[in-house]
Amino acid sequence: MALNNPYAQYKQNTVMTAPPEELTLMLFEGMVKFINQSKLFMQEKKLDKASNANLRAQDIIAELNLTLNMKYDISKNLRTLYDYMSRRLIEANLKKDVDILEEVLGLATELRDTWKEAIKIARKG
Repeated sequence: MALNNPYAQYKQNTVMTAPPEELTLMLFEGMVKFINQSKLFMQEKKLDKASNANLRAQDIIAELNLTLNMKYDISKNLRTLYDYMSRRLIEANLKKDVDILEEVLGLATELRDTWKEAIKIARKG
């Protein structure tokens, strides 16, 4: 019989009960986390781990892309940005280029911070 991990249960409950805007924020936070991990592992020459973290960031971008409502112009702009970020992550992975990861990390951080601010404004409104 497997023991239940209370942290994993808490995390699962958090995800299952979070409103959509919080789920999107979790995705942005995960993307930033995995790009950071990829960068650090690449600097440490742990290339397998760097690649895995990079792929997880790419998976998150793919998920964000799927959530876009294409009726809005902002969604078209975000799709273009997500596609660019994904291509750059692939390039960083192939070239083992930390500078490219820094570029994408900057974009991801800006998206995350903007989303956090939008949530705050919406809650005040």
